[in-house]
Amino acid sequence: MVNGLRLPPELRERVEEIRAGRLSPVAPRDAATVVVLRDHDRHGLQAFLLRRVASMAFAPGAYVFPGGSVDPRDGEAALAWSGPPPEEWGRAFKAGETLARELVCAAVRETFEETLVLLAGPTGSTVVDDTRGDEWEADRQALLDRSLSFARFLDRRGLVLRADLLRPWAHWITPAIEPKRYDTRFFVAGMPDGQRARDVSTEADQVAWVRPAEAVERARAGEWFLMPPTLATLDELSAYETVADVLAAPREIVVHEPQAEIIDGDAYLVLPEGTERHYPQG
Repeated sequence: MVNGLRLPPELRERVEEIRAGRLSPVAPRDAATVVVLRDHDRHGLQAFLLRRVASMAFAPGAYVFPGGSVDPRDGEAALAWSGPPPEEWGRAFKAGETLARELVCAAVRETFEETLVLLAGPTGSTVVDDTRGDEWEADRQALLDRSLSFARFLDRRGLVLRADLLRPWAHWITPAIEPKRYDTRFFVAGMPDGQRARDVSTEADQVAWVRPAEAVERARAGEWFLMPPTLATLDELSAYETVADVLAAPREIVVHEPQAEIIDGDAYLVLPEGTERHYPQG
């Protein structure tokens, strides 16, 4: 029994080329993703997912968490910051202080760009309670086209980044066989009171609040496409009952990078040690 996922036959040649050293893997881009969570009166703990449009070059049709690549300007030190300092995030994710700052800012920025959920407030102990309206949408578009940096956006609105609302959760690197690769740190955060997550991303055609266990069941039944990091994260979160439980959970961040192998003539994505229970064996 192979501890891995069978890959399409057309990927076998790429696996062989990379393993033989005839093809160099693409360097992964630093990225951040946020699992936005809420407590529902009837359904309990739920996570927010977006389904990527079928035309996307990376993971088309997959249900994913909000997130994306780091913008170099995310490392600007001038922005107002509340919560664990960058060096503490760096220790959690085994990253330098500048990259750690970029990752936290990218996590908050990307979540706002894709859902209008903003983990920032007028003070270090408050949070914006409403991000609806034309002015907020104009700022979101300016962030998307990079005509406005995240630090400038916060400064102009007199807002403080609430790093204390985030927690580090996981670290996954896209397999070397993929033409687009990301070195992604996963964060978790509770949905701020008064805000609403919306379907505003042009990269998604559907969104859903779902119990982590239900999302895992749908994926294993073939109803939803979840990439390994998403499936593993949701499977882990299914063990918790409330947002508070998740945020209080101790985490030791381990880097996971699935490896492609040729086994008995077929190409497989071999899963990182310790993640076996998240997937059916094949």
